Amino acid sequence: MDRKRKWVLSSGALLVIFLGRMTTALEVPLDPKVLEGLPQPPTITHQSPKDFIIDPRENILIYCEAKGKPHPSFSWTRNGTHFDVEKDSKVLMKPSSGTLVIDISGEKAEAYEGIYQCTARNEHGTAVSNNIFIRQSRSPLWSKERKEAIMVQVGVSLVLQCRPPAGLPPPIIFWMDNNFQRLPQNTRVSQALNGDLYFSNVLLDDTRNDYICYARFPHTQTIQQKQPITVKVLDMDAINETVAALYNYTNNLFVDSPSGERRPSFMAPLGRSSTQMALRGGVLELECIAEGLPTPEVSWYKESGDLPSSRMSFHNFQKTLKIADVMEADAGDYRCTAKNSLGSAHHTIKVNVKAAPFWISAPRNLILAPKETGILTCRVSGDPKPQIAWSVNGVPIENSPKDTSRKVEDDTVILSDVQTGSSAVYQCNASNEFGYLLANAFVNVLAEAPRVLTPPNNVYQVITNNPAFLDCASFGSPIPTITWFKDSQTSILNRDPYVIHNNGTLEINVAQSLNSGKYTCIASNNLGTRENHVYLEVKEPTRILAQPEYMVVQRNRKAVFECKVKHDPTLIPTMNWLKDNGELPDDERFLVDTDSLTINEVTEEDEGTYTCVMNTTLDQDSASAMLTVVEEPDPPTDLELTDQRERSVQLTWIPGDEHNSPTQKFLVQYEDLLHQAGVWHNLTEEEGTKTTAHLDLSPYAYYSFRVLAVNHVGFSQPSQPSRQYRTNPAAPDVNPTDVHGVGTEHNNLVISWKELTGLQSNGPGLQYKVNWRQKDVEEDWLSETVANASKYVVSGTPTFVPYEVKVQAVNDYGNGPAPEAVVGYSGEDVPMSAPESVQVLVQNGTLAEVHWEPVLTSMVRGRLQGYKVSYWRERSLHQAEAQQEEQQVLLFSGNRTDGRLPGLKPYSLYTLNIRVVNGKGEGPPSPNHNFETPEGVPGPPSFLRIKNTDMDSLTLEWGPPQDNNGRLTGYTLKYQPVNSSNELGPVEEMMFPANETTVILADLKYSTRYKFYFNAKTIKGSGPTITEEAVTIMDEAMKSDQVDLATQGWFIGLMCAIALLILVLLIICFIKRNKGGKYPVKEKEDAHQDPEIQPMKDDDGTFGEYSDTEDHKPLKGSRTPSNGTVKRDDSDDSLVDYGEGGDGQFNEDGSFIGQYSGKKEKDTHEGNESSEAPSPVNAMNSFV
Repeated sequence: MDRKRKWVLSSGALLVIFLGRMTTALEVPLDPKVLEGLPQPPTITHQSPKDFIIDPRENILIYCEAKGKPHPSFSWTRNGTHFDVEKDSKVLMKPSSGTLVIDISGEKAEAYEGIYQCTARNEHGTAVSNNIFIRQSRSPLWSKERKEAIMVQVGVSLVLQCRPPAGLPPPIIFWMDNNFQRLPQNTRVSQALNGDLYFSNVLLDDTRNDYICYARFPHTQTIQQKQPITVKVLDMDAINETVAALYNYTNNLFVDSPSGERRPSFMAPLGRSSTQMALRGGVLELECIAEGLPTPEVSWYKESGDLPSSRMSFHNFQKTLKIADVMEADAGDYRCTAKNSLGSAHHTIKVNVKAAPFWISAPRNLILAPKETGILTCRVSGDPKPQIAWSVNGVPIENSPKDTSRKVEDDTVILSDVQTGSSAVYQCNASNEFGYLLANAFVNVLAEAPRVLTPPNNVYQVITNNPAFLDCASFGSPIPTITWFKDSQTSILNRDPYVIHNNGTLEINVAQSLNSGKYTCIASNNLGTRENHVYLEVKEPTRILAQPEYMVVQRNRKAVFECKVKHDPTLIPTMNWLKDNGELPDDERFLVDTDSLTINEVTEEDEGTYTCVMNTTLDQDSASAMLTVVEEPDPPTDLELTDQRERSVQLTWIPGDEHNSPTQKFLVQYEDLLHQAGVWHNLTEEEGTKTTAHLDLSPYAYYSFRVLAVNHVGFSQPSQPSRQYRTNPAAPDVNPTDVHGVGTEHNNLVISWKELTGLQSNGPGLQYKVNWRQKDVEEDWLSETVANASKYVVSGTPTFVPYEVKVQAVNDYGNGPAPEAVVGYSGEDVPMSAPESVQVLVQNGTLAEVHWEPVLTSMVRGRLQGYKVSYWRERSLHQAEAQQEEQQVLLFSGNRTDGRLPGLKPYSLYTLNIRVVNGKGEGPPSPNHNFETPEGVPGPPSFLRIKNTDMDSLTLEWGPPQDNNGRLTGYTLKYQPVNSSNELGPVEEMMFPANETTVILADLKYSTRYKFYFNAKTIKGSGPTITEEAVTIMDEAMKSDQVDLATQGWFIGLMCAIALLILVLLIICFIKRNKGGKYPVKEKEDAHQDPEIQPMKDDDGTFGEYSDTEDHKPLKGSRTPSNGTVKRDDSDDSLVDYGEGGDGQFNEDGSFIGQYSGKKEKDTHEGNESSEAPSPVNAMNSFV
């Protein structure tokens, strides 16, 4: 069956395998182990270019290298005939190579020009090179010519022709002056593609005598120059008519062209349209040069589509459109437009795209097994369509020996049923008028058993969820079939998640951990089979869990970027930090830790993007964050005062650097050198976007200003102070503030105020005019003027009467504004009388209300603060003698006439009095007033004691409450039992008279805990309860019964006897096991076998179950229920009584031999009793 072949390069081997109906194989592997003894037709590996221009000063080197097995021999033709290298002493062919070295020293290079072709042949075929056209580079001299001066009028167009000599390759043209300086070019003056210099219009400045065209020849690196051209530009308007007539008579010296302003017209190409051809893959250059005045601008567009922006560029000031890598789609009409202020001109260039032959599918080498079929395909395209010619071993196929297995169909050669020894090299030549293509393709007929070229036991590692590729490069003819197995068991089919490629590579689309393991590939054909093992390890991906975050850090602070990573534990990670995609600065301030980057004392140079890159051998992950360094802004600069007026000025400034933190505001400060030199005060604030401030000023001040900028970080340093600005004196604008009138004695009035600052004085000679008069009294204002003072004392005033006061500022330039009057009071004195009509309304045992008549205002003699109620407890109503307690005081502010007295004690006698209070002090007290509080509930009993506890009784003692709060009417006792889980039993209740303090409780349960609740009572109710707990004692008989069993002698002896018995049984078991032999029970088995019991094999070392024919009762005390417990029997007989003398009770491993029950054996899940033999431990349990 026909199959494709492809060889893939792996570990130094090239092996490509194509599977299909026909075979299109490529190269034979290069691995020396594979090549050993493997034939191969010749293949050209290196050759000189088709068009080879040589430097006549150097030797000619024509390359021709080829490979093959055996190594090919080489020969040459020149101009179609055999070139005998050996006969020419100047020509040398390199050993094991076809490369020619031609020594042209002393010879002319022209002698070796021509078309060369190399042939490489061995016994399996012949390969040929391209036709190599050897030509010598030429740089001919410029022909001598006499150039006359060119005279032109200002404004006309001009063309200076270069016309360089034809060279090989063509020279590079440029214009320079006598000083070897390039002539300046622009939209008006530019060089065309042919080297001519075009002037759209000339200026007087264009006059010069050294317009020189230079030609540089690349191969010889020589430069030729044309004779200098002289251009004289004349301004005809400046020449008189006579001279003009003379010049007009010799008009052959002038360029006949209009000199005034004119619309554009094209100098190159001429006419309205032109045609240009371009070759596919080459470079298309379209040129439009226009003249006109003013100088026109040139633009381009394609009429039948868009210009190819990715391959297009403009040159020569938009006059040249260049399109690289020309395609068929570039054909069409291109329009250039020249435009100035007077109009426009258009030219259309029709572009035709042709194509030299180019490959669609070049023929590829074939490696075929005998009897196989293959196809050589030579698919080319071009315009015009190329002609295809086939050759075999360098001979046209029509002239070669006929081969019935070969069929030629235009661009295809079909080889059928190939035979050993039919290897050959085929040549395909495709040509048209623009060039040709030549390709060699060999057909190599081989018969080889499979070889696996991938090294054995390769370990492939891949990250989870990525594709995995396991190589199985093989070689063989016929092409081996590749089969894959996983873990040497599972055959892998070509379906999800696996893909088996034509070259044998196994692809796992999305590798998972379960895909890890050993894989085996098997290569087989009809000549043999080979296998290879590789291993796949699927690793966890590397992931950054905590990414660095964008940071804004103040200068000189610390920046910390975190980068926490999770990776496969079997991979060794490497953490790298980058700054702006480059290495970190070599600075000790940068500290790299396992999962962080710390930058100490950051500076502005540290700003940028920081990237943490975690690399393993298989993958990497990265994350980036920016660092912005901020600091206080720089101080503003260039402070300037403008718009200067008597009371205002405008301040402007230039902001400083913000340092990445926008300025929020500007703070303007001032210094008054006249009144407070060296002290700066805040004057106003402006938004951060402003740079000017209108400043309101005070008279009589020497101002200096400065500005501070504020951003998120803080304040800048102050700017340099502005120049000094002085204001003229004036009368005060304001009066003193905080004016108050307050008496300090009962017969004075102190008038106080806050003095004006020096800046508020507005002028020299600042004083204060103090005015006062009694309010609501018809009298004149009294006044006094003081200086350097903040208060004035008026003496001889009545006690606590209202006054109107005001203070006015005055200076040498006038008075301040009229002040407003403020009401104050003269001094206070202590009140003269006490409240009257005091009454007390008792609400309950702890609260009472007191009422009184207020004191007259005139008797208060000051500002009323309130009323002070003083009260105290004289005694309890139980007591005859007074026991006065600490006095309590309540102040009721304002003009109150009542108040509440909380916190009183019930059943008590209280006394109170009331005083009026003003700012000076307290008045005399009212007469003492007594009142009583009613009874209340008593306090808790002082104690509750439990004494004389017995089995069924106990004694309670108690003490009366500390606070009876009335007459006690008795006590209440409640009690109830409490069990071990703190559950309460039924409640018993008892009452006792007030004079009892003890009681005996009988008929209680023994050994029981009781809880007792006890409180006292008055006629108002029961007081708080106190509790106690007690336990009755045990019965003596029970005490004697509850003895610790573990301490009894008889119990200890019994346990020792049981332990001794177990030890004896274990020793007997051990002796019998080592003794071996048959047990007496075996004799009973022969006579009384249970047909349903299947005894074990003798060689197992165990026995089946037996029945006891002499005594058909079960073994007492030794049956173990299925739940694992031991049932107690009526008999405690020894186990030896049931064991026929104790000789047959244990098997060789020390366990009992079955049960002597005579019943059918049951599984452990059937019934309640176990079918297992009782153990010695269970036997011991039967004695307990």
